[in-house]
Amino acid sequence: GAGPPIALERGSLHPRRRYGSPARLLWRGRSRDTSDEGLTTAGMWRSLVLLGLCCWGMVLGNPDAKRLYDDLMSSYNRLIRPVSNNSDTLTVKMGLKLSQLIDVNLKNQIMTTNVWVNQEWSDHKLKWDPDEYGGVRQLYVPAEQIWLPDIVLYNNADGNYEVTIMTKAIIHSDGKVVWNPPAIYKSSCQIDVQYFPFDKQDCFMKFGSWTYDKEIPDNDTVPIGMDLSEFYLSVEWDIMAVPAHRRVRHYSCCIEPYPDITFNITLRRKTLFYTVNLIIPCLGISGLSVLVFYLPSDSGEKVSLSVSILLSLTFFFLVLSEIIPSTSLAMPLLGKYLVFTLILVTLSVIVTIAVLNVHFRSPSTHRMAPWVRRIFIRLLPRILLMRPPQYKIETDTAASPPLQHEGYIKEQVANSTAVARRMSEEMVIPDLESSPGIVEKRLPRQIERAIHNAMFIAQHIDNKDDFESIKEDWKYVAMVIDRLFLYIFTFACIVGTLGIFLQAPSLYDPKKPIDVTLSKVALGQDMPDTLFE
Repeated sequence: GAGPPIALERGSLHPRRRYGSPARLLWRGRSRDTSDEGLTTAGMWRSLVLLGLCCWGMVLGNPDAKRLYDDLMSSYNRLIRPVSNNSDTLTVKMGLKLSQLIDVNLKNQIMTTNVWVNQEWSDHKLKWDPDEYGGVRQLYVPAEQIWLPDIVLYNNADGNYEVTIMTKAIIHSDGKVVWNPPAIYKSSCQIDVQYFPFDKQDCFMKFGSWTYDKEIPDNDTVPIGMDLSEFYLSVEWDIMAVPAHRRVRHYSCCIEPYPDITFNITLRRKTLFYTVNLIIPCLGISGLSVLVFYLPSDSGEKVSLSVSILLSLTFFFLVLSEIIPSTSLAMPLLGKYLVFTLILVTLSVIVTIAVLNVHFRSPSTHRMAPWVRRIFIRLLPRILLMRPPQYKIETDTAASPPLQHEGYIKEQVANSTAVARRMSEEMVIPDLESSPGIVEKRLPRQIERAIHNAMFIAQHIDNKDDFESIKEDWKYVAMVIDRLFLYIFTFACIVGTLGIFLQAPSLYDPKKPIDVTLSKVALGQDMPDTLFE
């Protein structure tokens, strides 16, 4: 292919008009490409030469620092503790600057933090007179070349007990050494999930010398337990307190006491995520289990709704098992509420089945006991503010035509019976002379059969009315049971929810987190100006 594109002159129509043939154009483009590569190579060598001269100038420009470094390191042994006598005590001041709370693993009980380990001690072998070295009062040296205190994190959870990032240390002319390396620690933390997700956690980071006992070095705490000026706020936890204190411990391995500095971190969980994604859905499922009793039994969907709620709650349990800490030491607060909801939904399924059994009872299968009628038809409806059954009144006033004329039918049947008897007496006498026994045998038998049929119809209507009345009584008893358990389950749901969640002490803690007020990052004082433009 052709070389790099060549820009046209202003007002030109085609590159051939300026350069001639395409072959000539291609050759000129390649010539320019070759010249550009030469310029690039020359510029690279020129930059390297200039950089080397600058570095050489810097070295030659600070000969006092170089001479000081050579004098200090010429006879210095980083393996020897910097004290004049072996019995002297070396004081190491230590402090932590918390930069970020990376994670609090509830299942593994590990707290991961990003900190700056501030250490300060005095090394008499690293003293000098600034006047002899051109006024140099500070010297930055690699930490690997000087003595470092063997202060480690006792409750480390990942195997790295000491600082792994070796930054430079600052050496002052009076022998004071300041070393502030960054470190990411994974410390063991005993997690208490009893009030999850409204829980507080008290974690700590325990530092101390691994080799020297109390009679050799002494660890002193800084005035502030932990510096939070550079702390980035956590999205899950609020920092409530960061005290630090010094203790002296005796271990079974050694007779000498060993001092340590313990930095406590009190954390309070931010509950917005768990409230929206866990607690509110559970409240909705509990509400649905209560509304099952408000659904009429004739709809035929009471059991389907109850079983659907139970299945949805079971599936919700499977989802929550990945979020709720798996521990056998204590049941979390949210776990208690889920078990309570599961029991509530299971009981609602059982009661719904019992209510449907009562609703579809009939006189042919079940006889209503007097105490059932007295409690569920006369007593409880008044207590539950329910209207009495209206089907008896409707039967007497505006029922169906057979039931409406039942008294009339009975009355007419009685009258017909009386008339038939009189007619039979009148018709029997004249027939004795002509044809005795013929009419007496036929007419009264037909009338009696008609009367018997009419009375059978009346009795059937009366039995049917009683049958329907008892069935309506069973349906009303089922309705009373539904209303009774609606109130019971509503009361149990409200009292159980409040009784479980109000156990959390953090709900009654009005204390504000200190990380919001102490962090310059949270206040926007330590952010670049470009973020606010």
